[in-house]
Amino acid sequence: MARPVVCVLSGYGINCDEETRFAFELAGAIARIVHINDIIENKNMLNEFQIFAFPGGFSYGDDTGSGKALANRIMNNLHDEFAQFLERDTLVLGICNGFQVMVNLGIVPALEKTIGIPEAALMHNTTARYICRWVDLGVEPQTPSVFVRGMKTLHVPVAHGEGNFYAPKQTIDEIEKRNLVALRYTKPDGTEAKGEYPYNPNGSINDIAAICDPTGRRMGMMPHPERNIFFTHRDDWTLLRERYAREGKSLPEEGEGLAIFKNAVAYYR
Repeated sequence: MARPVVCVLSGYGINCDEETRFAFELAGAIARIVHINDIIENKNMLNEFQIFAFPGGFSYGDDTGSGKALANRIMNNLHDEFAQFLERDTLVLGICNGFQVMVNLGIVPALEKTIGIPEAALMHNTTARYICRWVDLGVEPQTPSVFVRGMKTLHVPVAHGEGNFYAPKQTIDEIEKRNLVALRYTKPDGTEAKGEYPYNPNGSINDIAAICDPTGRRMGMMPHPERNIFFTHRDDWTLLRERYAREGKSLPEEGEGLAIFKNAVAYYR
């Protein structure tokens, strides 16, 4: 399959669907924005897609907790159809609010592989504040995640109030044992954040920024890769421009976040 077809979910309060669609198309996919109501009305629609993306935003206003209302809507109306989608050779990516939805659906970490049973949570940031800033991430070398293949680091923004990854110790131990952590918050020099703010912006256990399921085909992440798909998206690109000029280096065109979407497309080639 040359170009996988991506379903970029849209709905009440989701506000990063256009950026996510654009990132997937820039990476070489065919991406369509589809409203949750349209999928519920035509449940067979899921058969048309190879990749499903839960974009960022504030689905249903996060009124009952981040991602919970949308997860319940999917469970109550699309449980069987979504379970069948997951059983196929498909990919699922959740970004920020999308990560929250995936956790509430039990799609990640999916230790028991049962949709509808959450095994972790994304709690309020330990600062008790909405955090919007750029962060540095390290890719876990042993992760099975399809989305971070060939990557070592990532510099992207976060923008959330409930990004504090939490799970019971037994679950955390199992996640670590199975190498299901895909990305961790780090300091700019690549060393461990060790929970220190602002490097770990939300207090997540073990500096966890993204996890995947055991197959590596489903990943949820709090940072926003779609907000760094061009080099000039970076917060420090003007500084780097001067540094590159003095070193005689050409200016890159792509941002680091684009690799996430390129890896998804490359999976089907």
